[in-house]
Amino acid sequence: MKDEIKLFNEKKIRTHWDEKLEKWYFSIIDVVEILTDSPRPRKYWSALKTKLQKEGSELSPKLGHLKMQAEDGKMRATDVADTETLLRVIQSIPSPKAEPFKQWLAKVGYERMQEIADPSQGIDRARENWQQLGRSEKWIQQRMTGQETRNKLTDYWKESGVQKADEFALLTNIIHQEWTELTVKKHKEIKGLNSQNLRDHMSEAELIFTALAELSTRQIAETAEAKGLKENAIAGKKGGKIAKDARLKLEAQTGKSVVTGENFLPSAKETKKLK
Repeated sequence: MKDEIKLFNEKKIRTHWDEKLEKWYFSIIDVVEILTDSPRPRKYWSALKTKLQKEGSELSPKLGHLKMQAEDGKMRATDVADTETLLRVIQSIPSPKAEPFKQWLAKVGYERMQEIADPSQGIDRARENWQQLGRSEKWIQQRMTGQETRNKLTDYWKESGVQKADEFALLTNIIHQEWTELTVKKHKEIKGLNSQNLRDHMSEAELIFTALAELSTRQIAETAEAKGLKENAIAGKKGGKIAKDARLKLEAQTGKSVVTGENFLPSAKETKKLK
């Protein structure tokens, strides 16, 4: 199973790939917000769902419910739909974006089939997304390298008995707080982020030190053969401290803070242009 963010006209849609069923599931709230430009997409969807039920629609039983990252950064249950069901929802929403969105859905499905046959295509598309968002090649390379390091760490956690999403979040926060001296939540606040992924808004230096902390954590955990939440938390603090010590030495030499409030959020002018 796999959670991802997909882009439609530079707007984010939370998605989930079910390996067993080989289906994409899409956050209906995100789709409604894009198609309607409604400032209250949850209310719009609630009203639409009620209307469809009154009309005798068989849509409700086909809706799914998955936990996805909400605006406050927490994992919250939300309505999701596979491609077939989502197309039925779209038909009920009067929007000039409906047809382009249907074409986008078909493209997403086709690309996933290509990625299953050739995983390298997924990496190429991720790079294209970053390029579309204006990231430099240097930043993109560091972001992708850091993600590979992160994946190896989470793979180890799974193998060592850490399974729950909240345990993953706890361990991640332990590592992050150790090297930055900030919780993930506080770091996001400094950058002015809400639902956005913190790593997508890190500077090159922040990405490098995050990767160092997570690489160190994994190697320490592997050496100690850490099992379960408690032992991996100890490894996380040790790994985070290695990155913290390196950060402090660099800051002492440069007089500049590695942790920054800089982000990649569009300016008010750019936001208006996107709309």
